[in-house]
Amino acid sequence: MQIKKVGVIGCGLMGHGIVQVAAQGGFQVVAFEADAGALQKGLGRIEGSLSKLAGKNVEKGKMTEDQAAEWVRTTRAQIHGSTDMADLKDCDLVVEAIIENLEIKKSLFGELGQLVKDSAIFASNTSSFPIREMAQASGRPDRFVGLHFFNPVQLMRLVEVVRTDKTQPEVFDAARRFGEACGKTAVACKDTPGFVVNRLLVPYMVQAILMLDRGDASKEDIDAAMQFGCGYPMGPLTLTDYVGLDTTLAILEGWVENYPDEPAFKIPASLREKVRAGKLGRKTGEGYYKWEGDKKQ
Repeated sequence: MQIKKVGVIGCGLMGHGIVQVAAQGGFQVVAFEADAGALQKGLGRIEGSLSKLAGKNVEKGKMTEDQAAEWVRTTRAQIHGSTDMADLKDCDLVVEAIIENLEIKKSLFGELGQLVKDSAIFASNTSSFPIREMAQASGRPDRFVGLHFFNPVQLMRLVEVVRTDKTQPEVFDAARRFGEACGKTAVACKDTPGFVVNRLLVPYMVQAILMLDRGDASKEDIDAAMQFGCGYPMGPLTLTDYVGLDTTLAILEGWVENYPDEPAFKIPASLREKVRAGKLGRKTGEGYYKWEGDKKQ
């Protein structure tokens, strides 16, 4: 099974990065957005990112200026932007990277199942929803995987490749090879809550918030302990502010609803309170810390 043409649905924060790394990997890419303005914004981000990356390669002596300019041109030529979903019908792989709303995703895959060629593989970039539910909605659960890239896609070296109990082995293998061709380390995982990274990371963040809520330690000391004691690039409360308190809460609410007996899935009181107050983290200027842009106050 060979993937040559890839469709990416959504050209936002995650989608534009997936489009870029797929093009860099040598694939023809259809970048689909329903809104023309959002599409142009995403394509503009890609052009800026390619130019920045090319400039760094010149600075490091990996490319001459002419080689860098040609690399940008040929990579960009691999990408076709579209607002017509019919342009996805002959793709070998279609990756969904839209809003984290399960019902919207299921509806989308139901539509794609009627449109895209039967041999195509479907994938979702979701970070927390069950792959099996979207797979069932698509009408082709045997040709469905999760491809969970990380933000920023152009820089983060990991992709989680998620299989359900109905995913065909050759489909999973093709999806994993695609991730590797995009320059990522591809790790395999079953369709389990949060896959590998978030299944470990979100409960870790929750435990840090619960420590803070109990008054066991200050947020500064909790973060410093994990940053300097464990070598993490940032502490768990800073990380929660980066991820977004609303995003963290939404993940936890889904997990608690679907797995009520799992003791690791808890919702700290302060998390609910802050989201209710509109204090969502770095993006709103305040979460567990106060922020000015990317800097904590």
